[in-house]
Amino acid sequence: MPFYQKGDVRIAYEEAGKGFPLLIISGGGLNSTIEWARKRAPFNAMEEFKDEYRCIVTDLRNAHGGQSTGPLEVDRPWDSYTDDLLGLMDHLGIKRFMALGYCIGAPYIWNLVKRAPDRVVAAVPAQPVGWNKAHPTYMRDLSMKSWAPELMKRNPAITPDMIEKFLTRMFPNPDFLFTVNRDFVRNCQTPMLILLDDIPGHPYDVAWETAMLAPKSELAHYPWKDPKELIPIAVRQVRSFLRAHRPAE
Repeated sequence: MPFYQKGDVRIAYEEAGKGFPLLIISGGGLNSTIEWARKRAPFNAMEEFKDEYRCIVTDLRNAHGGQSTGPLEVDRPWDSYTDDLLGLMDHLGIKRFMALGYCIGAPYIWNLVKRAPDRVVAAVPAQPVGWNKAHPTYMRDLSMKSWAPELMKRNPAITPDMIEKFLTRMFPNPDFLFTVNRDFVRNCQTPMLILLDDIPGHPYDVAWETAMLAPKSELAHYPWKDPKELIPIAVRQVRSFLRAHRPAE
C-alpha cells in the first residue's frame, strides 16, 4: 500500500483505474478506512467506477483498523482531515477531481468545496452525516465509544480532555452539516447528487434540506439501499451523474 507523508502525517491510500480522478471518501465515522469502503459500503465505488475513473481512497488519519497516522489537531478537526485529502491530491499531481463520500465523507466533501471550490468538479454525498435534532450528540457519543479508546491506547500522549475538546469542536450541538452553514449551501455552485438515508447518524431531514437549498443539487431515488435489489439502480444514477459532469479530457 502506498503512503503520502507530510511532516508527522502519514496517509495510506489505494488507487485503481484510469481517467478523470474520483476521490472516494469512506464511511465508518472517524474509523473511516479503505477496508470499510471495500467491504461495508452499500456498493464498492472503487470496483464500480475504476473502468472509467482514476479512483483514489484513503484510510482516515488515526482511524482504528487503518494505517494512516498523524497528530490530533484539537482546534481544527475537520480542516486537519481536509488537509490530508488535498495534500494527497497534490502529491498525486491532481488539480481537479470529483468526489464520492459515504457517511462522514459528506461533511468532508462540503469542506473540500469550501476550501477548494475550483478543484471539486462535482460530488456525491451518500448517506450523509449531519446534525440530528432527535439525537443531538449522536456522532460525538459514537466517536467517544468506537474511536477514542483505541486511539488513546495507541497513543498515550492523547488525553481524555484532548478527545473531549476535539469531538466537541468537530460535532457541535446544535449544527447543520458540521463543516458549512445554510448560507454556504444556498450559494454553492458545485453539482451534487445526494443519496438520502434515515438513521440517527444520517438524518433524512438534513440531507433533504441540503438538496432543497443547494442550487445545483439532484436527489437520487429513495429508498436506494433496501431492498438490496435497488442498489444497482442507485449506482447507475451515480454513473450518469458523474458522466454528465466529467470534464472533457
